[in-house]
Parts: sequence; structure tokens; C-alpha cells
Amino acid sequence: MKIGPRVIKTGIAVTLALYICSVLKLESAVFAGMAAIFTLQPSIYRTWKQVGDQVKTNILGAFFAMLGLYLLGNDPISIGLVMIIVIGMSVKFKMAETISLTLVTVLAVMSAPGDEDWMFALQRFALTFIGMASALVVNIFISPPNYKKMYIEKVNSVFQNMSILMRTAISDEMTEKSFHEQMRQLEKDILKLEEQYRLFDEEREKMAKLNQLDLREIVVFRQMFKSLQQGFIVLEDIDSFYFKSKPTEEDNRLFDQQLELLIKYHELFLLKYDGIIKMDDPRQDEDRLKDTTIFLEKVIAAYQDHHKIQLTIIGTSIYNYAYQIDRLDQLVEQFMAYKERATETRELNKS
Repeated sequence: MKIGPRVIKTGIAVTLALYICSVLKLESAVFAGMAAIFTLQPSIYRTWKQVGDQVKTNILGAFFAMLGLYLLGNDPISIGLVMIIVIGMSVKFKMAETISLTLVTVLAVMSAPGDEDWMFALQRFALTFIGMASALVVNIFISPPNYKKMYIEKVNSVFQNMSILMRTAISDEMTEKSFHEQMRQLEKDILKLEEQYRLFDEEREKMAKLNQLDLREIVVFRQMFKSLQQGFIVLEDIDSFYFKSKPTEEDNRLFDQQLELLIKYHELFLLKYDGIIKMDDPRQDEDRLKDTTIFLEKVIAAYQDHHKIQLTIIGTSIYNYAYQIDRLDQLVEQFMAYKERATETRELNKS
């Protein structure tokens, strides 16, 4: 069983919320624990945003809960009716994402015994704020997410899986069942990678003072994602069209060699970002583009026959993949050159 940082931080946030309630001698501390669970998000910015949104909706929920407590009492039917009203209001004001915790607040306020005063209800309302504050503090100060490291690790993992599929797609070495299982997993991983990029970009834009990230590097990360995304499209096109066109041995050799070459380049460009591979001679960039252009021209010229028109679709898809990885190479080169200049400038200033 794998326990990630977010799982651990959720446990710590709940513990902190319950401990604060214990120190302040507040009853029904379970509501604070529930608030901490709902508030903790995968990034600092999203946790902060969640707190802001939940403050608004919880004030709304508490208002209706206290009004319902005064007008209707706290029997089960009254509580259910108030919850329906609060859900409707949350949806109307486009605050549906925070409904869960808002309903916890309504339940906390309206579950006060009938002989208790309004201060007791307000005390219950305060419990949710203790939980939210606990989650925010824990997410900021305890093992804050290293978005850059997580993103690069995910990129390399997705690339390794994709390269295996691309190297075996034409040769048809993998069983059909295994290939489609791997394709489904690859699709899920690319969607996760896109979500991770969004978290990364959000953190850079909204929390710049806490996480100083270079915009040039963000552009490189975006291109890493686009390159992998286009590689997946190539695999989809091969799966959909290649074998239906009844390819010859010569077709297999032509496409397989081109895919092998592009996968090799893609891997080199990722290693170049890690500082393992040297920068290119500009002539090498021209040769790579020339090779891919020649490949596409061969495909278009050879498969004018409508029976093999599908191969031109795959050829175009491969060309787009080559373009995306070539763009990745350019951006990595520019970023690494900028980094080198910045390092030299810092060293000169020190001396």
C-alpha cells in the first residue's frame, strides 16, 4: 500500500484541528476534522482558494441554518429542508464545489440541542473554520509539494511507457490485449500529466511569492506535455489505420525506422533538459527536420492509391510529432542557454 504526502497531510490536518478543539474545550470536534478533510487540496493555491470559497458558502449556510433553527427548530425534517435550500442557493451562485462542507456547517449549527442558545450554534459554526485553517497551515508548512520534481518525474514515466508502445506498434510484437491495456493506461497518465501541469502553472501564477518559477521553464514544461500528447495521437492513428491498409514489409520498415528515430530524439531532448546531453550544432536541427520532411514526401508520393490513403494520415501525424519534439528541442536549448548566462552573471557579480 502506497501512502503519499497528501494522505499523511490530511491525517495531520485532522489531528491539528481536533487538538485545537481540545485545547479550546469545544465540543463536537468531529466537524472541525471533517472541514479539514474537505479543505485540503493537492496544491497550496487550491487549498487557499478552497478556503476563500468555503468561507463565503459557509457564511451562507450558517445564516440559513440559524434562520431555520429559529423558525423551524432542529427536527430531521427541518434540517433536511434547510439543506435543500442551501444546495439550491449554492448551485444558483455557482458555488457547487463547496457544497459538501457547507452542508457539514448546516448540520453542525442545526444539531444544537433545543435548550441551547445561539452562542452554541455560533460555536459549532466556528468549528468548520478551525478545520479549514488547520488544512491551510499544514499544506503550506508541512512537506509543500515540489511541483517541478513531480512534473519531470511524471514526464519521464509517461515517455518511457509511450516509447515501448511506439517501438512495438509497427512490428506488432505486443499482443493486442496488452497493447490496448497499455494504451488506456497511457491515456490516463497523459490526462494526469495535464492536470499536474495546470497545478504547476496555477502555483506559478497565483502564488509567485511562495514559489518562484521561471516563465521560460513553464513554456518548456508545456511543450513536454504537447510532445507526449502528439506521440499518443500517433499511436492512436497507427492502431486505427495502419494494419487496415495491409502494409508491406517495405512499409513496415519505413514507418518503423522513422518512429525509432523520433523516439531516440525525443529521449535525447529530455536528457538535454536534465543537463546530461550537450547542446546541438544548429546544423543538426536542420538535418532532423529535413529527414522528417523527406519521410513525409515519400509517404505522400508512394500512397496516392486510395487503398493506402490511411498511411498518409499516419505519416502526417508522425510529421506533427516530429515538429513538436523539434520545438521542444529549441525551447530546451533556449532555456539552458539562458540558465548558463544567468549563472555566469551571478558569478561575475560575486567576484
